[in-house]
Amino acid sequence: RSAQEMKHMENISSLLQGEYPRPDPTAEREAVAAPGEQPWEMIMDKKHFKLWRRPIEGTHLYQYRVFGSYTDVTPRQFFNVQLDTEYRKKWDSLVIKLDVIERDLATGSEVIHWVTHFPYPMYSRDYVYVRRYNVDKENNLMVLVSRAVEHPSVPEDPEYVRVRTYESQMVIRPHKTFDENGFDYLLTYSDNPQTVFPRYCVSWMVSSGMPDFLEKLHTAALKAKKMEIEVRDYMSAKAVESGEGKAAVAAADGTRSPAQLEYA
Repeated sequence: RSAQEMKHMENISSLLQGEYPRPDPTAEREAVAAPGEQPWEMIMDKKHFKLWRRPIEGTHLYQYRVFGSYTDVTPRQFFNVQLDTEYRKKWDSLVIKLDVIERDLATGSEVIHWVTHFPYPMYSRDYVYVRRYNVDKENNLMVLVSRAVEHPSVPEDPEYVRVRTYESQMVIRPHKTFDENGFDYLLTYSDNPQTVFPRYCVSWMVSSGMPDFLEKLHTAALKAKKMEIEVRDYMSAKAVESGEGKAAVAAADGTRSPAQLEYA
């Protein structure tokens, strides 16, 4: 499904590059909705990315989708920066805590505890989630999927609000190869930050925070490209670790249902 959705978005890539006339808003919304699904509403159209949302049925929340494109960093660099928790502590000023709790060397799954600042006057939020990544060389794709889990090593802390519903998936498609500049990415995510604010306030926070986050992520990837900072190569590391046996993460990998990633 990841490959199909990414292919479905490739016609939007040409819009980002300015190659074709821009269609009307209805056509753009329909371009990213799979058959039989509720259409997405575009809420932001920037130079390097587009942001859509759609209501999650039966809740006051939205699901978000970002489609973006960069030509000045490689897919490998962007992928590694997404995964390197130690590096993120340096470039993301909102991070209070970001630690790997457990790791499964056979599959590459990791359980992460992430504490992040939220806008005043809200309390900081903490997330416990499992993430798994894969490099599909046959289809020329990189995939990173995360979702909220429970973990006995990370009990709730009264200083933070625990986010229990968090789910994300990022698909990266190189324009050429994993080590040449240029790629498109598709990020789909949702979470329940458990705020008392109405939906339009939460939507505003996401919409205003997303451009800042993507800009910081892009800058961090550029620094990694220029070797100003060392970033772990997760593509190579997974290949080496895959034969070394399992840790206990596999049990946590099936604890809860929805999954999520790391924008927020």
